[in-house]
Amino acid sequence: MLKLCEYNDLKIVSFKEFGALLAERVDDKKRVLLPSKELTEGLSTGDSIRVFIYLDSSDRPIATTADPLITKDRPALLTVKDVTGIGLFLDWGLPKDLLLPFHEITGRRDREHMPDTGDQVLVRLYIDKSGRPAASMKHIYDVLRTDSPYKAGDMVSGRIYEFGHDFGTFVAVDDIYSGMIPRHEDMRGHNIGDQVELRVTEVKPDGKLSLSGRRDAYKELDSDGERIMEIIDSYAGVLPFTEKASPEVILRETGLSKAAFKRAVGHLYKERRISLDGGKIRRADR
Repeated sequence: MLKLCEYNDLKIVSFKEFGALLAERVDDKKRVLLPSKELTEGLSTGDSIRVFIYLDSSDRPIATTADPLITKDRPALLTVKDVTGIGLFLDWGLPKDLLLPFHEITGRRDREHMPDTGDQVLVRLYIDKSGRPAASMKHIYDVLRTDSPYKAGDMVSGRIYEFGHDFGTFVAVDDIYSGMIPRHEDMRGHNIGDQVELRVTEVKPDGKLSLSGRRDAYKELDSDGERIMEIIDSYAGVLPFTEKASPEVILRETGLSKAAFKRAVGHLYKERRISLDGGKIRRADR
């Protein structure tokens, strides 16, 4: 069984003027062409050869000894070569470009945020219902690796590929490893495809990475405190909510998790910059 968009170990059945016919076995009737330009000297009938199979411009299976930039059910960062009425055509290192249909694009699809010629997009390769290879920005989570070399405390580079509001922000570290930023971290202002510098906070038992865009808590106290003071000033010196507010309200109003908010409030109180009379959080000079 020839595997489309995957590597196949095949045997040379016969040589033709236009190339060599390959199959799993010499007597197998299911054959694929390896063009003459791909042949090297010294090959003989019956020899084994490793090839990648894709579809040519007439949608016929064809073999190549070249290495594509992406294979089936694997993630890769590919460059947009053309934008058309049916989708984006991506360079995957082979003569026939790979289609990324519009319905397989994630994130905002207005003109400002749509990928354009020359942009790079993180995609996986799948076979569509018509049997043709295509690219998708969806379900990247399912094809990312969980064997990263990173440990807690390491700084890494990741690409946002999905916002999972119930869980957090999904990130492909180095474009191949599975990671997530928890939902209590404020990622407003970021878009699908953004590359961000992050800190590994935990390596889960299954190998997935827990990530944070924030430094260690004690390093964030000053900046978090200044943010809260600015918000207090915007409300005429008194916050309209207390430390007992829900995590959702605190995140919406301050961009901080409830724990980070309470740490910063405690820090400001110790510095006597705020008062907590009657549970209200006020500037100390008001």
